[in-house]
Amino acid sequence: MSGYFFEDLVIGQTASFAKTITEADILLFAAVSGDTNPVHINAEAAALSLFKERVAHGMLSAGLISAALGTKLPGPGCIYLNQSLRFRAPVKIGATVTATVIITALDPKKNHVTLDTVCTVGGKPVIDGEAVMLVQGRP
Repeated sequence: MSGYFFEDLVIGQTASFAKTITEADILLFAAVSGDTNPVHINAEAAALSLFKERVAHGMLSAGLISAALGTKLPGPGCIYLNQSLRFRAPVKIGATVTATVIITALDPKKNHVTLDTVCTVGGKPVIDGEAVMLVQGRP
């Protein structure tokens, strides 16, 4: 279990993680999170909503940011400290969401890494924000 060490990171470094959102993903997320909002799981109720159809939970798509951070950059062993999120557009069933993280600041006194985070569908942002991670230094 080793991602990058703090000393190996540079501003501008980037990584991505992509996943196509399925109906099963939405139903499993509803079950594990307890968020059974009908706009996500009930087609009839969703048809009456602002979106006119079922959409994925925003936090399901945001979870892909966590996947990019925890498996790619900084990678295994990093610790999530903070995440801001802005939800810009709904994600429909069958959409491929790409979460991209970009290092924007490094704080060597605390081993904190700040990253811009964005999820896109078809190149258009659906979520954006900023994350702060704690990354282990080289032993």
